[in-house]
Amino acid sequence: MIFYNKKVSIMKIEQYSFGKIVIDGQAYTADVIIFSDRVYSSWWRKEGHKLNTTDLTDVIREKPEILLIGTGYSGLMSVPEETVLHLESQGIEVRIERTAKAVDLFNQMQQSKKVVAAFHLTC
Repeated sequence: MIFYNKKVSIMKIEQYSFGKIVIDGQAYTADVIIFSDRVYSSWWRKEGHKLNTTDLTDVIREKPEILLIGTGYSGLMSVPEETVLHLESQGIEVRIERTAKAVDLFNQMQQSKKVVAAFHLTC
C-alpha cells in the first residue's frame, strides 16, 4: 500500500506588532486575510470593527477547515454570533482570538489543517 502526503502550502508569519504583520518576509500595515497561497492585503470590513458575513465572501468560497479570526491588538473587533453561525453552517470551524494569539495559532494549525486567517492589526 502506498501513501501520498498532500503538499500543503504554508505561509509563515514572522512577526506581529500593533499595526504591522510580516508574512514570508513581506510587511503589511493594513488588515489582511491570509490564504494558503496568497495574502489579501487591504481587507476592510463594511462596518469597521464589526465582522459580517459579507466581509468574508472570498473566505467562504475558499472552503477552509478553519477560519482563524484575529480581533486586533486589544480585541476590539467584534464577531457577531450570526456571523459565526453562518460560517459554521458552511462547514467552517471558527476560532476567535486577539491577533497576537491568533498569529501563534495560525503558524501551528496550518501545519495540518486548511486554515485561512483574517487579522485586524490595530485596536
